[in-house]
Amino acid sequence: MNEIRQQVQNDALHAINKKKGNVGVAVSMGVGKTLIGLRHMEYIYTDSLHVLVVAPKKSILKSWQDEIKKFKMEYLLPHIEFSTYISLNKQSLNYDAVYLDECHNLLFSHDQWLSSFKGKIVGLTGTPPRTASSEKGKMVSKHCPISYEYITDNAIDAGILNDYKIMVHMVDLSESKNLLKKLKNGKSFPSSELADYNYWTNRILEAVSQKDLQISRVMRMKAMMGYTTKEVYGKKLLDKISDKCILFANTHEQADRLCQYSYHSSNNQSEDNLEKFKDGRINKLSCVLQLNEGVNIPNLKQGIIMHAYGNERKSAQRLGRLLRLSPTETSTVHILCYRDTVDEHWVRQALEDYDQSKIEYLNV
Repeated sequence: MNEIRQQVQNDALHAINKKKGNVGVAVSMGVGKTLIGLRHMEYIYTDSLHVLVVAPKKSILKSWQDEIKKFKMEYLLPHIEFSTYISLNKQSLNYDAVYLDECHNLLFSHDQWLSSFKGKIVGLTGTPPRTASSEKGKMVSKHCPISYEYITDNAIDAGILNDYKIMVHMVDLSESKNLLKKLKNGKSFPSSELADYNYWTNRILEAVSQKDLQISRVMRMKAMMGYTTKEVYGKKLLDKISDKCILFANTHEQADRLCQYSYHSSNNQSEDNLEKFKDGRINKLSCVLQLNEGVNIPNLKQGIIMHAYGNERKSAQRLGRLLRLSPTETSTVHILCYRDTVDEHWVRQALEDYDQSKIEYLNV
């Protein structure tokens, strides 16, 4: 397994080195994406080397420093500066190379800085943009075009990652009038999830401008995330699972309702809960977004995703938390989906890149 991992790293490095200009590599989690970047720094090392590492969150930048110490590359530290994507435009252009970790986070707002930079740009990602015409797709193609790819299923087949199965739980919108809708005049009226969903769908169909269409789509998605049917079902599902399990909730409040222990920015016990979850003192944890990237949980066997968003990166990052078992084991991912709604499209879109033979749809 280590030999395969090293060969993949060597192949990725070869792809980076043979291209004179900017370049990107897409490698699965578990392969050593950070180490690929560090090994490239070693390859171009001089006493005057000056490089910048950019990542979406400070926790990922901390993992670079941890990897440097793990692989005894401390001599590189004085030559490296770190930045988040939010602060990229504030950085100097005086670097020999820039390493864009999770480069699928690039936005048009980064274009001027990257276009002005004259050194080498190396993009690193496990989930390259699927749509070339999207904002992220255009930015990756322009500034760090993917020249080497080693996907998650390759890593599973090679025994680097454990296998997985995905269970999509199809639930019906409630017709019970237990949803209280507020009017602009302050009054309210009872409605049902099904009636509310149909209302927002009609608003989308009747939209007369692009702005109205976008607003109506966002409002429908927010409304669906607030419906309680998934929450009731998700709580029952979590209670039935005896394995170590993580639940990805939609909001801080939902995370707190669904699990005794939660991890999110509004919970001052979050870090303590995470440590307990990692070392096995608790076996269930709910979170919102913070565990998408940069955190690995030992022995995590099952996960529940309350909402798929139709976003392949979020799905891949969440699934990635469950691919760190022994290669002989199989993790289980549960995704909740509202039947006969746009949710079905979102889920299928999010799972498009996964092995379809490992996905099962359950009518519940």
